[in-house]
Amino acid sequence: MSIYALKPKFQNLLRPLVRRLYQRGITANQVTLFACAISVALGLLLSVFAHIPTLFWLLPVWLFVRMALNAVDGMLAREFGQQSALGGYLNEITDVAADAALYLPFAFIAPFGGAQIALFVWLAAMTEFCGALGQVHGNGRRYDGPFGKSDRAFFIGALAVWYAAAGSFHAVFYAVMWLACAALAYTCYKRIANGLKVV
Repeated sequence: MSIYALKPKFQNLLRPLVRRLYQRGITANQVTLFACAISVALGLLLSVFAHIPTLFWLLPVWLFVRMALNAVDGMLAREFGQQSALGGYLNEITDVAADAALYLPFAFIAPFGGAQIALFVWLAAMTEFCGALGQVHGNGRRYDGPFGKSDRAFFIGALAVWYAAAGSFHAVFYAVMWLACAALAYTCYKRIANGLKVV
């Protein structure tokens, strides 16, 4: 079970906003690039000032807004005839870039280390790569969990809230991050396995 399963209900709530954006001439690609730019800027800000826990309240707020923007750009593309090859590239590339930027700040917070967070970032990118390969082989984009994009956003948001509220992490969070890496690895396996089952 993945949070991604809730996406249709979330999209229904956003549909009036999407319609207004379209009427104002906003395109799906503009929304995609805007979301990535803010994600990278916020990730760099929190990395530089990782020693200030209160700043991390910004992260869960932005993760929610970014999730909404990701739904918005997809709806603009599909429902208002804005789908394009460029949009497909931008969607995949900016998602990975934005995720990496938003996960990066935790490399500068104990008990996490640079190598551990680098592995988390790499595995997160691999889940998206494995998902996109379904399209390459004609079986459709894979969104299987248990640790897809929405689930990772919830996890990282929860870590940010803890850090902002408590000011530090207990040593047990080091093990929690390794479990998250294991969940990412399993997600890669599941996307490949389920993609191969589709005919």
